[in-house]
Amino acid sequence: MELFYYTVFGGLAAVVAVLELSKNNKDRINTSSAFNSFKNSYLLVYSLMMAGDWLQGPYVYYLYSTYGYGKGEIGQLFIAGFGSSMLFGTIVGSLADKQGRKRACVTYCITYILSCITKHSPQYKVLMLGRILGGIATSLLFSAFESWLVAEHNKRGFEQQWLSLTFSKAIFLGNGLVAIVAGLFGNVLVDTLALGPVAPFDAASCFLAIGMAVILSSWTENYGDPSENKDLLTQFRGAAVAIASDEKIALLGAIQSLFEGSMYTFVFLWTPALSPNDEEIPHGFIFATFMLSSMLGSSVASKLMARSALRVESYMQLVFAVSSAALLLPILTTFLVVPTKVKGGSISFAGCVQLLGFCVFEGCVGIFWPSIMKMRSQYIPEEARSTIMNFFRVPLNIFVCVVLYNVDAFPITVMFGMCSIFLVVACILQRRLMVIAEKPKTEDWQLKERDSETEPLNI
Repeated sequence: MELFYYTVFGGLAAVVAVLELSKNNKDRINTSSAFNSFKNSYLLVYSLMMAGDWLQGPYVYYLYSTYGYGKGEIGQLFIAGFGSSMLFGTIVGSLADKQGRKRACVTYCITYILSCITKHSPQYKVLMLGRILGGIATSLLFSAFESWLVAEHNKRGFEQQWLSLTFSKAIFLGNGLVAIVAGLFGNVLVDTLALGPVAPFDAASCFLAIGMAVILSSWTENYGDPSENKDLLTQFRGAAVAIASDEKIALLGAIQSLFEGSMYTFVFLWTPALSPNDEEIPHGFIFATFMLSSMLGSSVASKLMARSALRVESYMQLVFAVSSAALLLPILTTFLVVPTKVKGGSISFAGCVQLLGFCVFEGCVGIFWPSIMKMRSQYIPEEARSTIMNFFRVPLNIFVCVVLYNVDAFPITVMFGMCSIFLVVACILQRRLMVIAEKPKTEDWQLKERDSETEPLNI
């Protein structure tokens, strides 16, 4: 069965290589040398930040278990992380808009480094503090860096379309290549060099410190709304009004929460889905395969976004529909494939089918990230960008906390079915977003037509 894993990984790698090497002038956006320098500087920092994040991921649960904590206690630690992101995320997002995005990015580095340091203690309270710090850092990672990029890009006068190039490359590197290398590097630290499960967290601290040094030495500061007379409550109110008064922003937030909620639920479900009878599966290799699928998706996204005639709002409907179908596979295999009751062994035929479907879903994730970033840059007002982006994460974090708390209460097929339904709803909302995004242009055209008709009457 090892041949199956190698075949899937090799096939995906070949497709990614072909896509990247076959890019022609239509797939490339002509840019300036100044923009390329700016883009590469950002990608270096973003890759270092994501390396610090990916190094920790595979070993958090394992570290807690080596300290002797059970599934329930570990679950509470995870809930604390998502809860912290929900409670403090909007606050740190607002501070990023007011106090500066560069400062917020530095705060991310410091907060995450402190979180890594707490992993050296087996004390539950210290580990809980580390999860709370990690939750705050996660909110900054997914808002402050993007907000800084968009503001700096516009401040330097670069073309709007060039943003999509930075977004797609950031996902290709940060959520693809860096994730694979970080997973392999963490495996070397823990297994090959036998440095223990804390070693990846120490390595993550080093990468974060390097990234912080680059930010401090080369980035300039930018703000959302630096006016002194606005307190946090006023910023919250302004962000809430922006979401409530602009249907496009509200739809974008709902779409993001539905997709990311399904994605984070998938993270918890793929292992029991592929090994329901304790089959022996290579978790690290499968994780690398998923990340390669995400790289494939980001490569496809870069081709799609390079075509100015093709709207993101249009093709994302298909992406959500395909991702919904991919997460239906665990349910379909339950009914169509005779389940095996043999404990242990290698992955089953149903598991193989599901793995292929999960790779398709991860490919959709790779398309989703740069595409949602592009839409956020178009629809979210600059003065409250970080605040609104963290508002979007509130329902997401509530959803994930509920799922974590009730993960054993429902059959795994019910959980996948719920995620699939959420993705169908995201598809419908995306359709609505596309319709209303085109409406202003139509109304302007009609207004001009009406003016041209009445003009002779006024002469």
